[in-house]
Amino acid sequence: MDNKNWFEITVVTSSEAVEAVTGILYNTPVKGVAIEDSKDVEFKKKHPGDWDYFDESLLNVKDGAVIKAYYKDDHNFEESVQYIKDSINNLSEFGINKGEGKVFVNEVNETDWENNWKKYYKPTKVGARVVVKPLWEEYVPKDYELMLNMDPGMAFGTGTHETTRMCIQALERYVNDSSEVFDIGTGSGILAIAAAKLKAKKVVGVDLDSVAVKAAKENIEYNNVDNIEILHGNLMEVVKGKADVIVANIIADVINILVPDINKFLKTGGYFISSGIIKDRAEDVIQNLKKNKFEIVEVNNQGEWICIVAKL
Repeated sequence: MDNKNWFEITVVTSSEAVEAVTGILYNTPVKGVAIEDSKDVEFKKKHPGDWDYFDESLLNVKDGAVIKAYYKDDHNFEESVQYIKDSINNLSEFGINKGEGKVFVNEVNETDWENNWKKYYKPTKVGARVVVKPLWEEYVPKDYELMLNMDPGMAFGTGTHETTRMCIQALERYVNDSSEVFDIGTGSGILAIAAAKLKAKKVVGVDLDSVAVKAAKENIEYNNVDNIEILHGNLMEVVKGKADVIVANIIADVINILVPDINKFLKTGGYFISSGIIKDRAEDVIQNLKKNKFEIVEVNNQGEWICIVAKL
C-alpha cells in the first residue's frame, strides 16, 4: 500500500455505544475518526452511491451510528482490527448495547477520506449562542453568537453529538466571567473552548490521551483564546485548586468513578455538569451524586442521552 492510501475501519453500532467505541479506537494507533449519526446513515441509505463502499447490513441501522477510523499500514494493523472486534463484542459485559456491532475494513485514498468525512461536518448552532464551525467552512456569526473554530482531527468532539450539545447548553447557563472551569476528558477541547468563549475567568482541560491533548491545543490556537490550560494526565494528579464549574462528557461508568473525588476539586456551591450517560444509567449516576452530597439541579435528555447538572 502506498503512502497515499489508508485502511478505513467502519464500525456499525448504536448511538449508546458511540463514545465507548471511540475509546476502543483510541487504544489503537488510529490516525483519524469520523462519527456519523443516524441522520447521515438515513441519507446514505437513499444515496448508496455516496458510500465509500456499500454493504447490505448497513440498511439495518436505524437509531445507530457509523464510526469510521483511519490507519496507515503497519505490522500491527491486523492485531488492531482483532482488538477492535473483540472489544466491541465485549461491550455488553459493561451494560452497553453495541447495536449491530459490525466491523468492516476497506482501503481508501487519502484525499477521498479527508474530503468524505468533512462534507458532513457543517457550521452548527449547538446552544442559545454557541456555533461550532469547522475550519474549512465559511460562516458569519450574528452579533449575539459565539463561534468556535474547530478541527476535531483524531479527537472526539465535533459539537454534533447530543452529549456535547447538552454540555455546551449547560455551560451557557452556569458559566460567567468569574468562573473557573475544569473540563475532564477534554477531547478536541470543544467544551473548554466554549467555556472560554463564554468569558470564564480560567479554564483547565485535562485528558489521558496525548492525541486529544495535541488536538485541543491546536483548536485553542484557532480560537484566539488565552484563558485555557490543557493538561495531559489524570484529574486527581495534574489539576490543582478548585473550580466553580466542572464538566465531564465521558460515560456513566467513568463518571461514577469520578464522583467521590469531584467535590475535592469543586468549590462549595459549584456545579458539576456530567453527560455521556445513556438513559438506562441515569438513575445510577443520580443516586451516586446524591450519596456524595450533591443536589440535582437539572436532568436533561436528547435522544438516548442524559446530561445531569448537580450542585455541591
